[in-house]
Amino acid sequence: MAAQPRRNSVVVNVGTVRVGGANPVVVQSMTNTDTADVTATASQVMALANAGSELVRITVNSEQAAAAVPKIVDTLKLHGVDVPIIGDFHYNGHLLLRKYPACARALAKYRINPGNVNIGRKHDENFRIMIEAAIEYGKPVRIGVNWGSLDSALLTRMMDENARLAEPLDARAVMMNAIVESGILAAEAAERYGLGHDKIILSAKVSGVQDLITVNRALAARCDYPLHLGLTEAGMGAKGIVASTAGISILLQEGIGDTIRASLTPMPNGDRSEEVRVCQQILQSLELRSFTPQVTACPGCGRTTSTFFQEMADQIQTYLRERMPEWRERYAGVETMKVAVMGCIVNGPGESKHSDIGISLPGTFEEPVAPVYVDGKLATTLRGDHIVAEFIGILNGYVERHYAATAAAAK
Repeated sequence: MAAQPRRNSVVVNVGTVRVGGANPVVVQSMTNTDTADVTATASQVMALANAGSELVRITVNSEQAAAAVPKIVDTLKLHGVDVPIIGDFHYNGHLLLRKYPACARALAKYRINPGNVNIGRKHDENFRIMIEAAIEYGKPVRIGVNWGSLDSALLTRMMDENARLAEPLDARAVMMNAIVESGILAAEAAERYGLGHDKIILSAKVSGVQDLITVNRALAARCDYPLHLGLTEAGMGAKGIVASTAGISILLQEGIGDTIRASLTPMPNGDRSEEVRVCQQILQSLELRSFTPQVTACPGCGRTTSTFFQEMADQIQTYLRERMPEWRERYAGVETMKVAVMGCIVNGPGESKHSDIGISLPGTFEEPVAPVYVDGKLATTLRGDHIVAEFIGILNGYVERHYAATAAAAK
């Protein structure tokens, strides 16, 4: 079953990126550098943007960080990188936005956590000041509720009200309702202070997959603001990737969600760009967007005791990813290309025929030949020690013939 039609959310302009409505789901990420370190932060933003992140969020938690923001944006522009930069504010955002107007102007969007800005207390002056800054500088705001920093006054009030019901809900249900209510109330307050309805994005971040689904279904039913999806702390490795994919994919399949992030915990000194690639793969697997040609490869079995097909599949996938920055500019539609690298005769020829271009490598005890299929037909058979290089040559020729023509027709 194909993904459901997108819900009818308003469109919010974040710099040059349009979020919501019928626009494609946007991939975003966040740096983990000290924002005060201009060089390190700008470098990581560039790496994330080059990986395909369409929005990048940075922490703005100190005066030094706020002062660095315009320098970071200027550095990016000098390198030809125009990805919108989002400022992540907690506790002191009202002070920083007022004291550092250059920071307020340089950012493309502000992220405000209603649980950390006094909203719902005796006064919400801090929240109001941040909203007024957004209005003054023409910036959209993401109101990002997080269950780890949920407005305690709101939660207490809702717990008390629930306790008085004839059939009270369990604590988890009240917590989920409070997360949704926090986002809706903060958005309504922002509009009362003058922020446009088309300047607001909402998010409700939790750590559990089922909770993520629950709160975002409820938010989608309550409002037409664009929604940002993602677990607040997805975790490391396979756990983080699988949990993010499970929760985000179910919601996207239902037509819920306008931007996504996989909040993966990287290994020490690990590649931060992995979270971008995971988001891209979620969208591409759901056939919502295409970013890079996909390689189909079999898992291997007793018929494929050689690791050659695994190594070749990895080499081809890496080659395609590395070529995409250039190919994207030259070949319209190349990101939709399907490539198969299969390990034996059982499914190899069939999968290769289903792909745009595919190769079926010999399995154990099979004849040492590798038939190559192009557009479903046998094109050639490779032998010997240079199969990878020869197949890459065939692949390059296919891209040049097929997608160059597509690009020319598009002009």
